Amino acid sequence: MAENVSASNVISDVTQTLQTFDLLELQQYTREKSYSSTASKDFHLFYVGRDDVHDILKYVLSRASVSLYMNMFGFDDEELNEILMQQALDPSITMMITLDKSQAAGVHEKKLLESDIAQDPVKFNTFFVIGESTTHQISHTKGFVADGKVGGEGSVNWSASGEGTFVIKGAPGGPGYLAQNNTQTIFTDPDTINRFQTELIAEHMTAKAQGYTLAAAPSTAAPTAASTPKAAAKKTATAAAAKKGAVAAKRGKRN
Repeated sequence: MAENVSASNVISDVTQTLQTFDLLELQQYTREKSYSSTASKDFHLFYVGRDDVHDILKYVLSRASVSLYMNMFGFDDEELNEILMQQALDPSITMMITLDKSQAAGVHEKKLLESDIAQDPVKFNTFFVIGESTTHQISHTKGFVADGKVGGEGSVNWSASGEGTFVIKGAPGGPGYLAQNNTQTIFTDPDTINRFQTELIAEHMTAKAQGYTLAAAPSTAAPTAASTPKAAAKKTATAAAAKKGAVAAKRGKRN
């Protein structure tokens, strides 16, 4: 599992919620550390490669305490995945997570989802579905609504380069830093929240009806001696011989 490695991830603190969320809380993750005086109070656009989108997503998602409705095309971020799995284990949070069928078959995403299933198959299959659009095209939505109060949508896939995850503190750049050209919006206006949440639920139900499932990875452990066919046959023969000996001894005692 990934570890909680920054102050933005407060999944372990139940007192940190979105109940009084204000978009101004996210200005610390912009390059300028502040918004323009003319910035909207219910909508803000962030840029991968310029703003700290990874921490923005952690900040919002880790504070969801009531509900989370989401459809994410590319799902390769271990830390964000861990946040979702911890929320899935919390019975006080309602969740619907929709993932794209083609992306779920990718090497890294498949491995990540298999680890989720191994952790708790019941919770995973209750809250997560994998599928396609109504006409069996890719499920390309990349957004969420948290607690019915805060929404997010954009071109960002959940991956290190998709989010432009910082490798040095507080700024883009540094050895191995990669950033795609992507945008991430965060919004709070009630009409958009309501309409987008309704759409996310509809997309989830469509994918669920398609019935696609992902099983946990098969065990890679070598078979034990007791589990091999030869060992099983030997065990059966030994048991039969012991039973035969016991019967003979019992008869001899009667005689």
